[in-house]
Amino acid sequence: MTRFSGWSRYPVVDQPLHAASDPRDARAFSSGGTGRIARGNGRSYGDAAIGASETLSMLKLDRMKNFDAASGLLTAEAGVLLADIIASFLPRGFYPRVVPGTRFVTLGGAIASDVHGKNHHRDGAFGNHVESLLIATPGGELLRASRNENAELFRATIGGQGLTGTIIEATIRLMPVETGWIRQRTIAASDLGEAMRALEENDAATYSVAWIDCLARGAHLGRSLVFLGEHARAEELEGSALNKRFPKIAPPLLGVPFDFPSLALNRLSVRLFNEFYYRWGARRVGSPFQVDIDPYFFPLDGISNWNRIYGRRGFVQHQCVIPADKAAGVLSDMLERITRRGSASFLAVLKKFGAASDGLLSFPQPGYTLALDFPMTPGLLEFLDELDAYVVASGGRLYLAKDARQSRATFDAGYARAADTFRSLRQALDPAGRVKSRLAERLGL
Repeated sequence: MTRFSGWSRYPVVDQPLHAASDPRDARAFSSGGTGRIARGNGRSYGDAAIGASETLSMLKLDRMKNFDAASGLLTAEAGVLLADIIASFLPRGFYPRVVPGTRFVTLGGAIASDVHGKNHHRDGAFGNHVESLLIATPGGELLRASRNENAELFRATIGGQGLTGTIIEATIRLMPVETGWIRQRTIAASDLGEAMRALEENDAATYSVAWIDCLARGAHLGRSLVFLGEHARAEELEGSALNKRFPKIAPPLLGVPFDFPSLALNRLSVRLFNEFYYRWGARRVGSPFQVDIDPYFFPLDGISNWNRIYGRRGFVQHQCVIPADKAAGVLSDMLERITRRGSASFLAVLKKFGAASDGLLSFPQPGYTLALDFPMTPGLLEFLDELDAYVVASGGRLYLAKDARQSRATFDAGYARAADTFRSLRQALDPAGRVKSRLAERLGL
């Protein structure tokens, strides 16, 4: 038996953990028992990559098999990390079209969660740039799926949390870039409304995201730093970057070697951090400046095991999307509730979404998404139920890859008809329940 969890370290589960050495192992695992799920690098936050009874690690299926520079098409096995793709192809002038907040996710996990980044308003989610998949189904078949072949399976697999079968390999499209640098511009917003206006007015920016001080109150409720970004062209580089067109992606320079005490993240410590971070960021308001790709997209990857900051009990992330016409009011109400409770979340991120994504259960839909981390404390789960009520009433939904506790009623309200369509497809693909995660059990999938 192995004890493991998602990245948030809640819940913690003891169960058999197997490892696939080649595609045949993954195919046999998917069809050889019940209550099984494939798992990548364990960076989904909750229980999506924890089997109802057993779990299979895909990390050994990590070969990159083919790349065509003319089209940017890369075919790789599902256990390849985005970090390895970036390290291999950025020096050659190619970069993934969408990246999440960490590069330490597998290709299969990125597709199963249909991860999104700072450019969803422009370029959609990860699945929009997937050309084809090779899937080991619960019935023991090995199927190719794309928008033109087994299209229903393809659409259900993107964002389907691994519940349509095990992704063996995928072909994705990379984009050409001239450098490994980002031209960043920072905007300081005094409240939530100003932050949302900044995101709206800069909708043409390729990348945009806002960090929110979720403990600011009163007239400064939701004060933020908005970070805009563009891939730097070669002629835009300055200073030392002129001789370092593609800076090397550095390993984590810091680490958290032990679990922080439960009292370390309290209202005072988080308030002090937020004040420092806001003032530090506000000093960089003005003209664009260059930062290398790694800290712009993956700021927390510079600290290994940063999840230990939340202590032994772990944390829960609440990430919702609220329709654009209701977002300002609903998010203000939610932030007001959070500040009144004094919930110590120093990671609060706001992004603007564009059109709905390709996958049947993909999270993004037009509107604004707010992600917040909360240390696991007494009463937290009940408090998050209160936040869920705001989301449901607005017509929003929660992100399955970050979820460890939402109810089936909340899920069904957020995903509406897509949930029943997905259940019907699952029943046809897997009547015996061979592929099933703890998330699937909890949400009736």
